[in-house]
Amino acid sequence: MKTGAAVMGFIFSAVVGGVVGYSIRGSQDASPQKKIEVAKTVPTPAAPTPGNVDIYKVPVGTSQQKGPSDALVTIVEFSDFQCPFCSRVGPTLEQVERTYGDDVRIVFKHQPLPFHRDAPLASEYALAAGEQGKFWEMHDKLFANQKQLKEPDLKRYVTELGLDQGKIDAFVASGKGKKIIQADQALARKVGANGTPAFFINGEKLSGAQPFDNFKRVIDAALARAKKAVSGGAKKADVYAALIANGRESAPPRPQAPAPPPATRQKIALVDGTPSKGGQSPLVTIVEFSDFQCPFCSRVNPTIKQVMDTYGDDVQIRFRNQPLSFHKQAMPAAKAALAAGLQGKYWEMHDKLFANQRALGDEDLKRYAGELGLDVAKFEADMASDAVAKVIAQDQKDAAKYGARGTPTLFANGVPIRGAQPFAAFKKVIDEEIAFAKKLVEEGTPRAKIHETVIAKKGGQTVAAAAGAKAAPAKPAAPAKPVNVEIGNAPTFGSKDAPVKVVVFSDFECPFCSRVNPSIDRIKKEYGDKVSVSFKHFPLSFHKNARPAAVAAMAAHRQGKFWEMHDKLFSNQRSLTRESFVGFAEDLGLDVGKFEKDLDDPSLQSWIDSDMRQGGSVGVRGTPATFVNGRLVSGAQPFEAFKTLIDAELEG
Repeated sequence: MKTGAAVMGFIFSAVVGGVVGYSIRGSQDASPQKKIEVAKTVPTPAAPTPGNVDIYKVPVGTSQQKGPSDALVTIVEFSDFQCPFCSRVGPTLEQVERTYGDDVRIVFKHQPLPFHRDAPLASEYALAAGEQGKFWEMHDKLFANQKQLKEPDLKRYVTELGLDQGKIDAFVASGKGKKIIQADQALARKVGANGTPAFFINGEKLSGAQPFDNFKRVIDAALARAKKAVSGGAKKADVYAALIANGRESAPPRPQAPAPPPATRQKIALVDGTPSKGGQSPLVTIVEFSDFQCPFCSRVNPTIKQVMDTYGDDVQIRFRNQPLSFHKQAMPAAKAALAAGLQGKYWEMHDKLFANQRALGDEDLKRYAGELGLDVAKFEADMASDAVAKVIAQDQKDAAKYGARGTPTLFANGVPIRGAQPFAAFKKVIDEEIAFAKKLVEEGTPRAKIHETVIAKKGGQTVAAAAGAKAAPAKPAAPAKPVNVEIGNAPTFGSKDAPVKVVVFSDFECPFCSRVNPSIDRIKKEYGDKVSVSFKHFPLSFHKNARPAAVAAMAAHRQGKFWEMHDKLFSNQRSLTRESFVGFAEDLGLDVGKFEKDLDDPSLQSWIDSDMRQGGSVGVRGTPATFVNGRLVSGAQPFEAFKTLIDAELEG
């Protein structure tokens, strides 16, 4: 059943608010232990006309309730006594009760999560207390003492509430409580209440410890529909059954994440004079685009050495330069390596630079030249020469052509290997390429012609030539330890006290950043106030409109509309002009005069520069780069890639 488009649209985009404490008062009209059942027949009056919000058919059964059984709005809550978010939503539910009085009843169902070890027994004790008329009193005790839910603690609460421990023990031993909990959990799975807390308000789902305003919007819409049903002839006691009669009995299957696009073999052209080492007539040529200031490029070097040691003359490494704009010393370092190469010491300088990534100033480079026995005057002249600058410029041009946006990006006979991947990732590609190359040799192809023959036979193409074949960068190996990503005053969606903090470094002109947004939006929807999302700017140098767009977003932020402008910019990536920004500001109801003034404020440029410096310091090489409690998820990854990390952080 569908209804209330505007309400659900808000809920699925709402900021999850943090609340504290937990205490629910008893209903005015119903005794705490009262149980109810849904009418077994559907009333004659029809439910309201469907709209476009999913309504779920969630039976109340014999679950504990508070509030009158003929309330116009029924809130079914799936909860876990050990879940901190279930505790935090308590004051909000209390506010709901105060605001709506007899129009609302709250029904409690048990969903102890598997990683909360004390939650199942706590639920059994609550149910056993309910048998003695004190479910809600025990409910409040448990939430007030979430860190003390071991069996001795539970027995102490029994005494404090004046309950009969013998009856509690008999109830637990009977297994009756376990069956009730299992039934509630089965229902939770069926209707998609996989996390806690989860609410169904006259069948409409609301997940997480949402703030009162979010509950109010849904309740108000549900109350209006209920009143309409009553005015149409339905009895108050039958309204809930009527409204959910045609609802979903199970959650729709989750959409399958699209398979990542294949790694397109690039039509790599080998450039004469490129620094190389390894076999002179290799079966596999690895072209590496790298940056001397990039920490991930440094990390991949031991792996490359292992490749060379393992495969010997069957492999050749060719080094090409991709100094990223936010690594200020990467360009001078690239020039230094090439200048050293003109005196026959390219790889010696290469190793020096990577061994001293934090010391790449002009005087450092000059000192390294002296240590390597170079003619320092010639070295400095070559560094400043047009010839060296042209080599790097061509490398960067080719990097863009082949899709090497971040570093390191390597191509083994044209097959991309992105990021500081482990040896096993290289081995898989190299073994396959060597096997094919050997067949070509057996068929008469000279080893010196292997690379171009493989590219021709395997259908290599460049990113620029691939019609719509731009694939998101592959996810590199996650760092062994999380990095410290300071959120500071970054625009943040959700509570800054959330246990999981997601920080996205992004570029408004980057197509991959646009593609990752659905994953980020789904994180917001599914995790509620368990997760906050913060935005950091990382406009790439070859996206000319990205920085002005970033400034426009921050100008909107000054008027409280960052996320609205964020969505506008990503929805209009082909129209990121100043005129468009002003139009977007008008659409969002901003003070346009102030907005235009802020577009020219140098402090916003400084803000973006600061974000970029921070990104560089924590290893951001391209966009999008997303950190989950400091752990990097690189590229436009599907939701599941983030979910794995988020769930691990929440369980930890």
